[in-house]
Amino acid sequence: MESIETMNFGAFARKKLNFLALFVLAALSLGALPQGAMAQEGAVDPDAVAVEESAAEAPAFEYYGPEMIKGQPVSSDEDLIGSMTFQPQFTDNGEYALWMHDAILMPIITVISLFVLALLLWVVLKYNKRANTVPSKTSHNTLIEVIWTVIPVLILVVIAVPSITLLARQYQSPPEDAITIKTNGYQWYWGYEYVDNGGFEVISNMLSEEAALESGEPHQLAVDNRMVVPVGVPLRIQTFGADVIHSFGIPSLWFKLDAVPGRINEKMLTINEPGIYYGQCMELCGARHGYMPIAIEARPLDEFNAWVQTQPGGMTRAQIEAQNAAPAAEDAQSAEDAAEAGDTEAAEEAEAAAQAA
Repeated sequence: MESIETMNFGAFARKKLNFLALFVLAALSLGALPQGAMAQEGAVDPDAVAVEESAAEAPAFEYYGPEMIKGQPVSSDEDLIGSMTFQPQFTDNGEYALWMHDAILMPIITVISLFVLALLLWVVLKYNKRANTVPSKTSHNTLIEVIWTVIPVLILVVIAVPSITLLARQYQSPPEDAITIKTNGYQWYWGYEYVDNGGFEVISNMLSEEAALESGEPHQLAVDNRMVVPVGVPLRIQTFGADVIHSFGIPSLWFKLDAVPGRINEKMLTINEPGIYYGQCMELCGARHGYMPIAIEARPLDEFNAWVQTQPGGMTRAQIEAQNAAPAAEDAQSAEDAAEAGDTEAAEEAEAAAQAA
């Protein structure tokens, strides 16, 4: 009986304690509710602030619309002559090449063609069987032989001088401060790797016909991500084929360079005007060779830098230089502190590290 009473008392005590614990928890909860509400109303989340600050620091960037398209094929419905010649050029080399074609090559080949046609007509009319019953037995004519040897040589010299000049200009080495962009050809799309701006890569695929028409761009030339570059700045364009041979070609910029697996080719490109310029792969690379267009968007340098900062891991050259200069400044300060403290060995090591950085 005593044990039963003891057990009942223990159960009663446990009930009392449980009730007391529940009462304390309820009181604490009621006290914490207003504080939590106040914290939600007045407190600021540090993570949210960091996200907002980074979003505010990132410069705004908007891509060009179809009104900025400058380099694209010309339809015969719009301009019959323009559809049969070169596109308008927006680089110095392109303007020089177009001048050479229009002012030298076309006049020369036109005159030669008309001259040969006139000779053929003259021979047909004057030396046919009816007009010349007795054939001439002339074996040679010294004056004519000199003329048809000297004149072609002079013509070739006239063509050779601007041709060699154009070749030299096309293969001019880019300066050391040129911005390096590596264009990687894949089956079947392009990747643009910004080597000097953090090493990020932009993957570019052709837009569907519906998406291209919706954006006001030409089908089979419009892409989802353009290759954004600065205007008036020398670019070191490197090409690489990730699988087979591709060719990076933009007619309005007078630029074409093969992308070969296992090999990096490079060439300088400087675009004169802001705008959108279209190109295509110009090397047969497989079943979807005709569906890997190139779209370059040329912007002023400050806008290019703003675009770079919108990319994952993208940094401007100034930001990279500042980042690289920080360790060197720290090492220089360490060397100065060690020298003041009289630690010659530590000072030499810090100075060597600063010079290496």
